[in-house]
Amino acid sequence: MNYSNDIILRAAKGEETERVPVWLMRQAGRILPEYRATRAQAGSFKSLLKNPELAAEVTVQPVDILGVDAAILFSDILVIPEALGLQYEMDEGKGPVFPKAIESRNDLGMLSLADVESRLDYVFQTIREIHPRLNQRVPLIGFAGAPWTIFCYMIEGKGSKTFQKAREMTMREPALAKQLLDMITDATIIYLKRQIQEGCAMVQLFDSWAGVLGPSTYAEFSIPYLRKICDAIHEAPITLFGLGASFALEDLTTLNCNTIGVDWHIQPKVARTRIGKDKTIQGNLDPAVLYADVDVIRKETARMLDGFGPNRYIANLGHGLYPDINPNHVKIFIETVKSHQFSHT
Repeated sequence: MNYSNDIILRAAKGEETERVPVWLMRQAGRILPEYRATRAQAGSFKSLLKNPELAAEVTVQPVDILGVDAAILFSDILVIPEALGLQYEMDEGKGPVFPKAIESRNDLGMLSLADVESRLDYVFQTIREIHPRLNQRVPLIGFAGAPWTIFCYMIEGKGSKTFQKAREMTMREPALAKQLLDMITDATIIYLKRQIQEGCAMVQLFDSWAGVLGPSTYAEFSIPYLRKICDAIHEAPITLFGLGASFALEDLTTLNCNTIGVDWHIQPKVARTRIGKDKTIQGNLDPAVLYADVDVIRKETARMLDGFGPNRYIANLGHGLYPDINPNHVKIFIETVKSHQFSHT
């Protein structure tokens, strides 16, 4: 597919770009009044998620309003457990809740890979609805949760700061943990391949809970499953982003991915040194910087850009946008990236 603006794809593939491309995690919603109006129309988060027309609308809103270089599919990482047969509810005050979590080997009997694709048809319908709205202006990014992060929710049954039940299972029943991780991995490969088939030009894996593990447990319970996905997905560029995973950058660089996202806990030059020249880097402004005044936003954004340099780099935040950030401050960030001049080029 030919895009009016394909700068993000070129950056992901390591090609030279005339400027640094920019998009934001959680750009499809939250901060935008237009998103809130569409969500009110849907009635709830999950209703919006499962309404292809409205989900397509909020996917494209940031492209129209903010001027980002890519759209990212409006969906949720927890569609995978649901497609496997583990239902979840979205408590508007507390986040996701699974009425039944995976507690033993017997519970794996509730899960099946057989219907994953058909159960996710509403997502693929959304992608088809997005294309005419985007009209090839910018690429569409597809995504999924990394297997470790999905595993955390399926074991814990809800969000957590420590995910001790998930970590306990890796210690007490590592074989069971790996059996579930394998199942999640297989479902994720099916899901991402179909997203690409439907027209997503690149995909990202979000390992949102990488940071609850230490280096050795991450190497055992996340890296092999990320590797399996990266080896299976060759139809489009793939980005890996692990929140709190700076300790694993050397491991991540061994994977067959194009781009590695980094959070704000690492200096750009340190990240560049540890990741090397063969991968594109994405990140890593602290989202809280966008609460600052305009001059601070410009200064910190320029510092980030100079730290990473102009090549093999995609500007983003170090995590998702917070819902109460001023959209005008987000626009300042995007404009600063687009207009930045590198003194040493």
